[in-house]
Amino acid sequence: MSSIRMTLSGMSGIAGVKANDTFASWLKRTTQTLGLPLIGLLVFLFIWQVGAKQIDTSLGQFPGPTQVYEQAGALVSEHNRERDREAAFYERQEKRNADRVAKDPDYVPKIRDYTGKPTFFDQIGTSLVTVLAGFAIAALIAIPLGICIGLNSALYSALNPIIQLFKPVSPLAWLPLVTMVVSAAYVSDDPLFAKSFLTSLFTVSLCCLWPTLINTAVGVSAISPDLQNVSKVLRLNWLTHVVRIVLPSSVPMIFTGLRLSLGIAWMVLIAAEMLAQNPGLGKFVWDEFQNGSSDSLGRIMVAVLVIGLIGFLLDRIMLLIQRAVSWDKTAITR
Repeated sequence: MSSIRMTLSGMSGIAGVKANDTFASWLKRTTQTLGLPLIGLLVFLFIWQVGAKQIDTSLGQFPGPTQVYEQAGALVSEHNRERDREAAFYERQEKRNADRVAKDPDYVPKIRDYTGKPTFFDQIGTSLVTVLAGFAIAALIAIPLGICIGLNSALYSALNPIIQLFKPVSPLAWLPLVTMVVSAAYVSDDPLFAKSFLTSLFTVSLCCLWPTLINTAVGVSAISPDLQNVSKVLRLNWLTHVVRIVLPSSVPMIFTGLRLSLGIAWMVLIAAEMLAQNPGLGKFVWDEFQNGSSDSLGRIMVAVLVIGLIGFLLDRIMLLIQRAVSWDKTAITR
């Protein structure tokens, strides 16, 4: 009996140790995942609050976290009021049309578009549509061209000087040229897209395609010789070789380029919108700067935080897509 008790006591002791280890491991993971980022955020907010009080500008004191939070709430309220005005505008039109049709059955009702001032959230939507469209165009050009360059050394030698020449060009240099080309080439009495949208879109595409192009070419050219030999043994045609061998092997490098391109696209778009006064978050920042009211700095800071948050979320989305399509599920991607 005593030996049985000792055995049970030992087993309970081992179970207790395992339970303690499990709790300690959980606590460590929780601290690293939530605790440390929270501490970093609180330290940042404290430094921001203290530093803001020491800075006086021509528009007043630099906004701290409290003022920025208040302005964020004000922007939400403005958006809701604008949507209410828009709903009332269309409601009045429908009522007038109904009365007109009741008096004249042959009357064809017309609905005019609401032309109110875009709100902060409208500007966010405009910027997101523009950046995603420009990024998609750049990816559709860069990935196929990068694959061709990576598979053909002669083509790489021919195009590499052009790539290296245009890769470092600032978006501010492209913008005037793109604006003039769009104005001259896109002439229509009933345009499908606004010229401002096309200008921002093509500027974004020109500036963000290079990282994807270069990383795709490098990833394709670095495919293992063993895989190349397998393709030769199986006598795969060019398209099958690309689909079965090239793309799966170069996915990590391609997505590295896509993530870099998307980050560059977002930064380029904000700069282009500010300079060209095209609709979007960049224009919102510039308009608030020109407005010069006591609330402008707080609103600009809200826009800065939103721009950073959107950029972070876009990168995380690309990371999730990379993990979903990559064949190597054990690879560490951050």
